[in-house]
Formats: sequence, C-alpha cells, structure tokens
Amino acid sequence: MRVAVVGGGINGLATAWALLQDGHEVALFERNGLMGETSRASTKLLHGGLRYLEHGQLRLVYEALHERNWWLERVPELTRSLQLVLPLYRTGGRPRWKLKAGLWLYDRLAGKAGIGRHRWHPARELTDWVPGLAAEGLRGGYSFFDGQMDDYRLGLWVAERVRGLGGAIHEHHPVTRVDAEGHLATQEATYTFDRVVNVAGPWAEALDRESGVATDHHLDLIRGSHILFDQPLPAGFLLEAPQDGRAFFALPYQGRTLVGTTEVRQGLAEPIACSTAERDYLLTAYNHYFREPKGPGDVADSFAGVRPLVRAGEDPTRTSREYRLERRGRLVTVFGGKWTTARRLGRAVAAAVRG
Repeated sequence: MRVAVVGGGINGLATAWALLQDGHEVALFERNGLMGETSRASTKLLHGGLRYLEHGQLRLVYEALHERNWWLERVPELTRSLQLVLPLYRTGGRPRWKLKAGLWLYDRLAGKAGIGRHRWHPARELTDWVPGLAAEGLRGGYSFFDGQMDDYRLGLWVAERVRGLGGAIHEHHPVTRVDAEGHLATQEATYTFDRVVNVAGPWAEALDRESGVATDHHLDLIRGSHILFDQPLPAGFLLEAPQDGRAFFALPYQGRTLVGTTEVRQGLAEPIACSTAERDYLLTAYNHYFREPKGPGDVADSFAGVRPLVRAGEDPTRTSREYRLERRGRLVTVFGGKWTTARRLGRAVAAAVRG
C-alpha cells in the first residue's frame, strides 16, 4: 500500500519505519525540519516512568522499560544508562515504604530488561557522593537506573533507517488537509494514498478538526520547560518540587545540569518557550535541594516542548501518557505517545493499517 505519514517527530519517524518494515511504500510529510519541535525538547530520558506507577499505569511502565533497553542496546553511541537518586527528607511528602514499594515494582516490571537494581544509601553516603546536596533533614535516599539519550540525534538515526528502506521524507511541506478517503493536501498539491496516518503530535487533533474530521479523543496540550546550568552534577536526581509536590529532574547532560520539567497549559498559537515564571519555579525547586543557590544569571540556556496528553472524555484532569489510535476510513490518527515507546507506537499503527 501507499501510505502517507504526517509528522516528522520521533513518533512519525518510528511509524514510517514500522510501515516500511511491513513492505509499504511510505511518504512522510513534515511542516518544518525533522525532530524540530516536541521530540527534541524532551528531558533526554529513556525511562519507564517511575512516577506513572502512582497512577496505576503498569502496562505503560512495563512497555517503556523494555523499549528503554532496546534503545540502549541498539544505539549505544547516542544513549547511556544513568544512575538517579531519590533522596528522602524528613519533610518529604512520600514515606520511605512507598518509595521502596515503587522501586521494587519498577525492578520487577523490568525483569530481564533491568539495567541495575535499586538500593538504599545512608545520608552520609549521599552527601559524600554529591557534596552540594542539602544535608539538613536528609535521611538517606534510593538510587535506581534509567537511560539517557541525545533525543535530536537519536531521532535522526531513525530517519536514516527510514531513508535506508526507501521511505520518502518531505521536510518543509506543511499538510493543510486530510480526509477519510485518503486525500492529503499541502500548499503545493493534493495527493491520494491508500492510507494516511496523522501522527502530528500536538497538532494532530487540530489537523483533523480543520479538515472536518470528527474525533472521539481529545488532547490536553501541556508545555514542559527546562533550564540548564554549565556545571554538571555527579548523578541524576528525581525530586519533589516544594511548591506543589510535582516530580522534576536534575540531571547531568553533556557537561551541563538539566533541570525540568514544568506543566503549563499551552495553546498552539502561543510561543513555545520557557517563561520567566517557569524559570523561577525551576530555580526555586532546584535551590531547595542543593546548597549552592542558582539565580537567573546562572541559567545558560532553556528550552520548551509541548506534550500531547490524551484526555479521557470531557474531564480535562484525566490525562494519560499512553497513546490512542482512531481510524476513519483510510485515515488513522494518533493521539498522545511518549519518546521511549515510539517504536511500539509505530508497530501499533502498522497493525491498524494492515487491518
């Protein structure tokens, strides 16, 4: 079959790759450059999503943990394992037994795909390991392992696989309309395909709506911002923001420290950038845990991306990092999805195209 893929982020590229492996003729359309939006603005982690366990998303975590290892094993030049620390303070919101239970389950779900078991570290051991860590009220902490990546270059690695299998990639070709009959329009021409896959990430629902295609699923668009300092940390940290109890990361990344992320509702017409309020939120959260305070002048860089979270029904509070597929005739639309599980999503789309 001749299949069009709309979207040149990691999920679009992984979908094109899976379709080509199934023997289809594939043309991918991207409105800007490949990996130019959300997919290069991640927290740079290949991870199962430890915090998703609190919401009962065991299937997602299991899938992500096994996919994490595929990337680590197959593309070692762009990925690595990373040790993360979950410190426990007397004033912390989650008790030690709960952290222990979550990490035990995380290890169990990884099974043979595990890359290291969690373990407990006394307070003195942690402060010797990371001298800048705030010591007051520190009871100790757990360490565990996840993966880290260069998201942009790893996405381009997938694009090379697509081109190697004969896939056609059309960058700077905005798609203006799709429909259930397999038509796809750009500013230059209208094409007809056996299948059209709309995997435009945050723009997927808007493209369907502007094309007059009704959808059962809807997206909540959430901006996630990050800031970077020039000095690297000796380990990664999963922390709890003192302002609201949200989880955030402080990670060593390419000789710097990356701190993120935030959760702010975003409109597609609004600039996608780290706001002053988000920068200050991340600085306050970071300074709560580290003895050398950072100010606005220490922020060497910042970036932001929009996550397309699936909203269930009409309740905007019920969002998920899992993906959903909808089929209308020859059109398949992808809602949601996360970086680590992009290959799984691509295979699910390929199965829907076969059906």
